[in-house]
Amino acid sequence: MSDKGMMEKEEIFSKVLRAGRRTYFFDVRSTRADDYYLTITESKKFTNDDGSFYYKKHKIYLYKEDFDGFREILEEMTNFIINEKGEEVISERHQKDFKKEYDEEETESTSKATPAEKFTDVSFDDI
Repeated sequence: MSDKGMMEKEEIFSKVLRAGRRTYFFDVRSTRADDYYLTITESKKFTNDDGSFYYKKHKIYLYKEDFDGFREILEEMTNFIINEKGEEVISERHQKDFKKEYDEEETESTSKATPAEKFTDVSFDDI
């Protein structure tokens, strides 16, 4: 591959955001015309039945002429979500290892309860 081709693949500036099973890569790259653009790659880790793992990647390319529109819509959408649902990450409640701070207190107070008293009604609207 030519030097020009190698420059096309090389990251000029990079940042990584690790978020649980997902990792986001933000990379500034150079075009053939020697201008810059941004790639955002989401990499998500999956586990096979045999215990080995693999990654699925999704990439978007963002060019300078789209920065203002992208920034405005991203800000509008993130503000909408925070205003509507707050900053608490509800999906964490559904993870196997999620424990609330007051779980220990509940466990102590309900440990003397009979099995029937431990049962609670489940609302499927919460799922």
